[in-house]
Amino acid sequence: MASSSPRTLFDKIWDAHLITQLEDGVSLLHIDRHFIHDLEAGPRLNDLQRNGYAVARNDLTFATPDHAVSTAVGRRTDTYPTGGKLLRAMRRGTARSGIRMFDIGSAGQGIVHVVGPEQGLTLPGSLIVCGDSHTCTHGGLGALAFGIGSSEVGHVLATQTLRQRRPKTLRLRFDGVLPPGITAKDMILHAIGRFGTAAGRGHAVEYAGSAVRSLSLDGRLTLCNLSIEMGAKIGMVAPDESVYAYLEGRPFAPADALFERAVAYWRTLPSDEEARFDQELAIDVAAIAPQITWGTSPQDVLAIDARVPEPSEESDLERRQAMIRSLEYMGLRPGQALAGTPVDWVFIGSCANSRLSDLREAAQVARGRKVAPGVRAWVVPGSEETKRLAEAEGLHREFLEAGFEWRSPGCSMCLAANGETVAPGQRSVSTSNRNFVGRQGPGARTHLASPASAAASAVAGCLTDVRRLLTDIPGGRA
Repeated sequence: MASSSPRTLFDKIWDAHLITQLEDGVSLLHIDRHFIHDLEAGPRLNDLQRNGYAVARNDLTFATPDHAVSTAVGRRTDTYPTGGKLLRAMRRGTARSGIRMFDIGSAGQGIVHVVGPEQGLTLPGSLIVCGDSHTCTHGGLGALAFGIGSSEVGHVLATQTLRQRRPKTLRLRFDGVLPPGITAKDMILHAIGRFGTAAGRGHAVEYAGSAVRSLSLDGRLTLCNLSIEMGAKIGMVAPDESVYAYLEGRPFAPADALFERAVAYWRTLPSDEEARFDQELAIDVAAIAPQITWGTSPQDVLAIDARVPEPSEESDLERRQAMIRSLEYMGLRPGQALAGTPVDWVFIGSCANSRLSDLREAAQVARGRKVAPGVRAWVVPGSEETKRLAEAEGLHREFLEAGFEWRSPGCSMCLAANGETVAPGQRSVSTSNRNFVGRQGPGARTHLASPASAAASAVAGCLTDVRRLLTDIPGGRA
């Protein structure tokens, strides 16, 4: 549906994929890429066969095990038995349907939201869905991507289409120059803490501003990854020359003359200068400090040099009661300093922060230091490709020499779906995206942070302001 009026990035991609407008304001959309993972693939493909349907476009569907597979070094199919059952079902279903699967041990295996961009499956202007709420990650390359439910996974498999209501649009600007030690993870956690977990509800969010443009592509993917934690199914960053350079030569990206044609189209996608958004928000990044969560929601977040809030000062009764419950669960006291709180675990990984630049940031902090006694620290690369590149740079040796464990790719301790958990009552600093009750295991206490802050906490043995470590890092500032 073309329009001569100024349009946003979101409008352009949505309109290009609109097949028809159904009743009650529902749109029928064509899906360019459908990613499936091990928790969904076997059951949904079995349902499809049982109901007499075939996969409509197996060439547009891609599968990788990530949620339930073990990340132990030398892992096999049944290293985690429950994951092994799901993996076998995934193999059978994808083989029967002719779907491309990146199995463990293959070059393309990893967390689905890391693999998509790396393989060139995530392209600007494409519409991408997956049965995982953090599918919004792919918007970092200028795609329109969102998570879908189990019944919707089946619908896409059978028809390569999806019914959706068109959301409103929200532009969130991050302006200014990022201070030393501040990352994309700090930016988005700060935004969630400031505006709340419902700020993006019913909206597609476009991230803009000078600070966003200065981010690496990995940083943009992190920014979009946590859009769902702000209530938005969709997060996007307009594509630019850095995106096109990143995609050129990727295994599934267009090649040669087709790539040039694709780039010409991609350059038309950024929001028109006079495009109007339904809502506008802005943040000056100069005021952002390293962020750390204190409660059981991503909006329970503060600067690392702040103190735990006092629930009695909260006027909203429901919010006050939630704060009290969170503090009890997390074992924290009102007025307590966040910095200096002892930790038991550090987890560097997940679809939020397991890419090469994330590992570089963490390794630079860990370099020449040792994990504190009593702390167990894991580094879990997001994909086999990320792991290969990190090892080629020697990052794995730096982690191992510092006392971190270097694991195999997968979701791992982000959601504790593969037996890799934090013990009840233990405190974890995690680079993942959710700190819900029990997210990393029953009774586990999770503090969300950036890779640099997580690495700093590992070597200090407590929640730590990474800026205190930046000036004496061998080789310069992080």
